[in-house]
Amino acid sequence: MDNEQVLWGIDLGGTKIEGVILKSRSQPEVLHRMRIPTEAHKGYDHIIGQVAALIDMLSRESGMRPVYVGIGHPGTLDPQTGFIKNANTTALNGRPFNVDLEKKLGFPVRLANDANCFAVAEAVLGGVPKILPNAEAVFGVILGTGVGGGWVIHGKVMNGRQGIAGEWGHNFLDESGGLCYCGKVGCVETVFSGPALEKYYEGLTLRHLPLRDIADKAESGEDKAAVQTMDRLIQFFGKAIAVVINIMDPDAIVLGGGVGNIDRLYTDGVAEAKKHLFNPRIDTVFLKPELGDSAGVFGAALL
Repeated sequence: MDNEQVLWGIDLGGTKIEGVILKSRSQPEVLHRMRIPTEAHKGYDHIIGQVAALIDMLSRESGMRPVYVGIGHPGTLDPQTGFIKNANTTALNGRPFNVDLEKKLGFPVRLANDANCFAVAEAVLGGVPKILPNAEAVFGVILGTGVGGGWVIHGKVMNGRQGIAGEWGHNFLDESGGLCYCGKVGCVETVFSGPALEKYYEGLTLRHLPLRDIADKAESGEDKAAVQTMDRLIQFFGKAIAVVINIMDPDAIVLGGGVGNIDRLYTDGVAEAKKHLFNPRIDTVFLKPELGDSAGVFGAALL
C-alpha cells in the first residue's frame, strides 16, 4: 500500500482522542481506528503525549508510519501568534500546539478546528455530495455543549484571516443568554447550546433534566415548560442561522451535535429562519449528518 496516499487523522476531544487511517482521499475506507482517553486534566504535555501514544499504537497495528497527520482540535490556531486560542480544553490555550506536536512526533501536522473537520467530512464524504454534487459552499454546524461551525468552500476548509471563520456561536443573539465563557454577553452559545437550554428549563421548573428528556416531554405536550424551552430554541435558531445565510448564502447547512438531533429544527427552525431572510423563500438545504461520530476524525484525515 502506498504510504503517501494513506490518510492519518486525529480527533482531539475533551474526553477522548480518536485516530483513524483511511486508504486514500478517493477511497476513504477505514483501515484502522482507535480511541484512548484524553486525560486533559493532567495538562498540556500529557495531551501531547497521548496524541503521540495513539499514533504509535496505530503504527504498530498497521505496520506504517505517517508522512504527516491531520488533527482536529478545540479552539483555533491563531495565524498571527501561532498559539491556540478559544479552546474549551483550556490547557491548549496560549500554546504553540502544532510546533510542540511536530517536535514530539518528528513529522508535519496540519491543525484545524474540530467544527471545520466535521464540516469538511460531511461536505466531501457525507450526504452533501450525494444531494448537491456541485455545492460551492457548505456550512457545518455543531450544536451541542457549545455552538460552533465551519465553512467548506469548493471542498476546502476556510479558516479566515484570524482563524475564526464559522464561529457563529459567538455572534450576539440575545441578552437573556447571560454571560458567555468568552467574556461577552448574549452569545448564540448562551441561548441555545445544550447546557443553555437545560439551564433555561431548570429556571422555569427548578428541575434539571437532560435535553433529550426535555425534547421528549415537549413533543408529547405533557410539560409546558419543555414546550416553552423548545419554542425558544426554534425562535432563536431561526434568527441566528438567518444571519449566516444572509452573509454567505450556503448551498447546504449540516446540523451536527446533540441539539442537531431535534427534528423540529429541520421544519419549524427552517420556517423561522425564512422570516429573517433577505429573500422571499429559503432554498438552503438543511441536512442531518451522515457520518455520525466519524465526521470529526474523517475530516482531520482529509486535512
